[in-house]
Amino acid sequence: MAVLDERAAARRLADRFGFGPRPGEPLPALEGLLSPGGARQAPHLAPLPDRKDKKEDKQARAEQEQRLALWWLDRMVADDAERLTWFWHGHFATSEQKVREPSLMLAQNETFHRLGRGSFTGLAKALVVDPAMLKWLDGNDNKVGSPNENLAREFMELFALGVGHYSEEDVRESARALTGWTLDKKTGAAALKPQRQDRGPKQIFGRTADFTAESFVDLVLERPESAAFVTGRLWFRLVSPTPPPPDAHQRIIAAYGPGRDITAALRTIAGEAAFRDTAATIVKQPVEWLVGLLRATGLKASDLDPKKLLNGLRGMGQLPFRPPSVGGWPAGGAWLTTSAGVARMNLARLVAQKARDDALGRLRETIGIDTWSDRTRKALDGVAKDPRTLLTVAACAPEYVVSG
Repeated sequence: MAVLDERAAARRLADRFGFGPRPGEPLPALEGLLSPGGARQAPHLAPLPDRKDKKEDKQARAEQEQRLALWWLDRMVADDAERLTWFWHGHFATSEQKVREPSLMLAQNETFHRLGRGSFTGLAKALVVDPAMLKWLDGNDNKVGSPNENLAREFMELFALGVGHYSEEDVRESARALTGWTLDKKTGAAALKPQRQDRGPKQIFGRTADFTAESFVDLVLERPESAAFVTGRLWFRLVSPTPPPPDAHQRIIAAYGPGRDITAALRTIAGEAAFRDTAATIVKQPVEWLVGLLRATGLKASDLDPKKLLNGLRGMGQLPFRPPSVGGWPAGGAWLTTSAGVARMNLARLVAQKARDDALGRLRETIGIDTWSDRTRKALDGVAKDPRTLLTVAACAPEYVVSG
């Protein structure tokens, strides 16, 4: 196994546990990347009233969603602590397309940020009764006598265990355990309504008890497959689509431990020799690519035309708060299609037009790439006299699009 040198490993850490280095600043240390970050000042998003005018209702939601997306992108540029918030948004993928209430999406985002470095148990218990999640996975329709299985199934398959580690009977009984949680439209909060809750005995994974939402989560996370699944997803998104070596994975699981400590797992991941494997490359997700480029050029998302920026991300296939399904966004080659490449070039040009002159004058430091391929160097040489085009081409080069 070929391994990265110290500087390249530090650069990888900045890319994977944060959103890339800032020109002129030292590469961030691990503990800084794992810190909770600075204070958040979230936008005020009032719950939207039901309007008779559907066009007006749609416009109000679109305006709030745009404000929310730009605010979060600005937070990502400013603070590496948002990297884990972004990870959990993809893991517990919830979309405004169905939720149709930006204030609920913001509340869920705050939960990811507040709990995403602690115990996975606490995070999972909060998400299984999260208002946006209840709307997204039909928890509002889950009541005694008529359980809806959607949330129970997806929680086990996509959030906590993985495919093949539960039976259909487990799904049916788990749905009963999740009954009673309902969204209050006036307050935007979730509340347990006893008259809708099934308090009879349920048999899940061969155990019989009056399981509730909280004890259901405990039961699922106690399964031996859960720790391997959750830590495996951290590795997949932050290190490599190739699973970690078995011995490394066991060390990560041991660090995660019975307390399901997310930060301890991440600290161990960063210390593994496989983390430094030169083959452990990842294609940057569009949002990660954009945030890194904005940071490198001294810009914020709100410095750009919001419609052009969000249309650019849409063209690349990824908008914050709009994952395509409960399975989240794809990875790897999915971001390298011809249409995504065109959208990336247009978005890079938009950034380059606003980039500060000093960033344009220090391309190597701005982009953070020390070595270009012959093909890329030839392309850069062809536009070397135009600094903004030079930055555009460099930002779309494989060396920048792929985190090495």
